[in-house]
Amino acid sequence: MQSRDLWVDYAKAIGIILVVYGHVARGLQKAGIGMPESTFLLLDSLVYSFHMPLFFFLSGLFFQASFARRGAGPLVWSKVDTLVYPYLLWSLIQGSVEVSLSAYTNGNLGFGAVFQLWWPRAQFWFLYALFAIFLVATLIQAMAGRMALSLMLILSLVLYSIALVIPVNFLLGSLFTHMVFFVGGMSFSLYANQDWFAKGKTCALLLGLFVLGQAGFHLLLDLHYSNKGGAALLLAMLSIATVVSISMQLARTSRKWLLLLGTGSMAIYLMHILAGSGVRVLLQKVLGIESLPVHLLMGCLAGLWLPVLVLKLADWLGIPYLLSAPVSRWLRRPQQKLRQAD
Repeated sequence: MQSRDLWVDYAKAIGIILVVYGHVARGLQKAGIGMPESTFLLLDSLVYSFHMPLFFFLSGLFFQASFARRGAGPLVWSKVDTLVYPYLLWSLIQGSVEVSLSAYTNGNLGFGAVFQLWWPRAQFWFLYALFAIFLVATLIQAMAGRMALSLMLILSLVLYSIALVIPVNFLLGSLFTHMVFFVGGMSFSLYANQDWFAKGKTCALLLGLFVLGQAGFHLLLDLHYSNKGGAALLLAMLSIATVVSISMQLARTSRKWLLLLGTGSMAIYLMHILAGSGVRVLLQKVLGIESLPVHLLMGCLAGLWLPVLVLKLADWLGIPYLLSAPVSRWLRRPQQKLRQAD
């Protein structure tokens, strides 16, 4: 990866650390090993105010370059391989494990819910919503050409506004409230002065604004991340800008462990619930440990590094199709044979 793009992996690392912390902390709170409720709610809202918008933003960074290189059809098919396939595979794997171990965990899941794959469960909603956004963005890009970005920006703001005033279900809400960040990533890649974000003074300025913004949102306005609106949108954008600048500073250093987390962020996202929950069950049910610091530390370490270990082990053993598979080629092969027969 070129040095100009290296910061993206650092940003993914920051984002995935927040994702794992958020889910581990929520699991502990539900299991009765949590921190004081007010502290938990504040930290939870702070993390959730921007960590998933960050990933939609990062996903939008390379959309237009990918579209220009591949074209509409091949781009969509590639997302079947890298988004739809892992969504289906890991929804079934995680769901089956949760059902099998439901007596030892917080859940009461049945196999009926596991196989309702048209309705995403747990963390897999992100892959579902991201694929939908890719479909919409590809369609608009193919039809509108140079006007596509402007149209997508208008559409994303309209959808975000609709979600504020009209009750929508979880799936539509995920699409409506996150497309604006995907489009933000597209806009950043084309128009942002990245040299400005890479400056140390800019990073210090954004960090200060981040602290003030989070304090104002949560303490002064007494808002929660679920209170979507103009303030929440601005806070998320400010927080993303701060992460971008921090990541550009990190890209000048050599933090190999962070890069490992960044490049393995998809594997971590798919497997961290199983890893973190497994450690919680082991510590609490088997070893009888109820210490919050121990659970939080071990849960986060397991959620981050066990998936990386699995990924490396699978690569060493030559096990394919853990995170992606050439599903598009498999699906199109019968059609190609029919054309050849004609």
